[in-house]
Amino acid sequence: MRKMLNTLYVTTQGAYLHKEGETVVVKVDREVKIRLPVHTLGSVVCFGNVLCSPFLLGHCVNNDVSISFMTEYGKFLARVQGPVAGNVLLRREQYRRADDLNTSAQIAKMFIAGKIANSRTVVSRALRDHGDKLEVIALRRRCDDLTSHIRRLLKEDDLDVVRGVEGKAANDYFDVFDHLIVSAKDDFIFKGRNRRPPRDRVNCLLSFLYSLLYHDARSALESVGLDPAVGFLHRDRPGRLSLALDLMEEFRPILADRLALSLINRGQVKRKGFTITESGAVTMSDDTRKTLLVEYQKRKQTEIEHPYLQEKMPLGMLLFAQAQLLSRFLRGDTDDYPPFIWR
Repeated sequence: MRKMLNTLYVTTQGAYLHKEGETVVVKVDREVKIRLPVHTLGSVVCFGNVLCSPFLLGHCVNNDVSISFMTEYGKFLARVQGPVAGNVLLRREQYRRADDLNTSAQIAKMFIAGKIANSRTVVSRALRDHGDKLEVIALRRRCDDLTSHIRRLLKEDDLDVVRGVEGKAANDYFDVFDHLIVSAKDDFIFKGRNRRPPRDRVNCLLSFLYSLLYHDARSALESVGLDPAVGFLHRDRPGRLSLALDLMEEFRPILADRLALSLINRGQVKRKGFTITESGAVTMSDDTRKTLLVEYQKRKQTEIEHPYLQEKMPLGMLLFAQAQLLSRFLRGDTDDYPPFIWR
């Protein structure tokens, strides 16, 4: 199993990263802010105006540490990494399976079954934690609806129908998402999912967290030799990492949605941490972004038992575990891909 390494997120504008011996040094206005040994890092993510020295880029590549560049608000721009490891036979099998729509549907519905089941758990846990503040009957009914979607999904073999079930389940889930916000409800109002750009504070949080999850899903897939651009649920599109989007589906409720709700309900993010532009887009302040990054890393360190592998591991390792299970299925070592179901 892959060692749980840290991700270094650099959000301070004007920061400069360079190499000193076997360490990564981050400077702001020529003042050293942090030094980290390269061997403790899994990846480096730079937001906005952040520069890296060529020597550091080369050193990270040689030590299997990827460096990703995002806009200040989390949109992916580029990634620097070394040669991709992995069995070419695995990738050829991945491409063959992706070209077969029936096979793609079978794999896609496992991703979606995990997503719907974990969405249901987000709602049921909110009922457990805040039942006295929520509309219990309506939310329990919605849990039943999500269960029905799973049952229907597992009977379907057509990829378009699988997508249709996923869309209906997502609508049902997000239809009650606002009910799960029990604190600062006047400041954090959710009327439905919107993006590019987000139009409210809740969607702003979700979009940023989904960007982090997307980055981690890509790293997990590449670590086992799979091509993150060729998916089963999400079809090929230039510039889109379709398999990374597939893999992250079952983790959106666990690593993003639940974290966003916790940050709001615990008062860790505030109204003043967001700005509404003239176009109506909502952006977050640097301090709010740093809070998200810190809490996301903490969330990934939470230990959980994998129900299929029956092994305890940090939440952040689950993506790597699922990528490994997917590769084993494609190789023919297992009969099916078991999605991660959060209990």
